[in-house]
Amino acid sequence: MSASEKVKAAVEQFVGHAVYRVARAKGHWTTAAKGAALEARGKVRHLKEKSKDKFRL
Repeated sequence: MSASEKVKAAVEQFVGHAVYRVARAKGHWTTAAKGAALEARGKVRHLKEKSKDKFRL
């Protein structure tokens, strides 16, 4: 996993989770959903990069 992609995945997860928590606390449900989607995208990016490393020859 390249370092830059690893950082991007971690940042997406962190920011998405933070946006979700703050928006949910304030009652902004649309923004909370966007934060959850961003967090999920970060998790998928992490899994994709992890699988690339696993299958490299």
